[in-house]
Amino acid sequence: MPNDIRICDKCKYIRIKTMLPKLAKLVPETEIKVGCKSYCGPCAKYPFIFVNGRYLKGKSEDDVIEAAKKYLK
Repeated sequence: MPNDIRICDKCKYIRIKTMLPKLAKLVPETEIKVGCKSYCGPCAKYPFIFVNGRYLKGKSEDDVIEAAKKYLK
């Protein structure tokens, strides 16, 4: 079963141009869904990502990616 990874393109703390390649390198066989997640409150405060049904946040993009590693299949 593939990973379900979703990132918000409206998040103030995520740059799609930098985060997408980092995630694609970790899980090259996974389609990463990009679009608004209607999570505007947290989105305005810190970077976040949905990984396999889990909402993960961090202080930076790299923190979020590091937190996501343990939930990737």
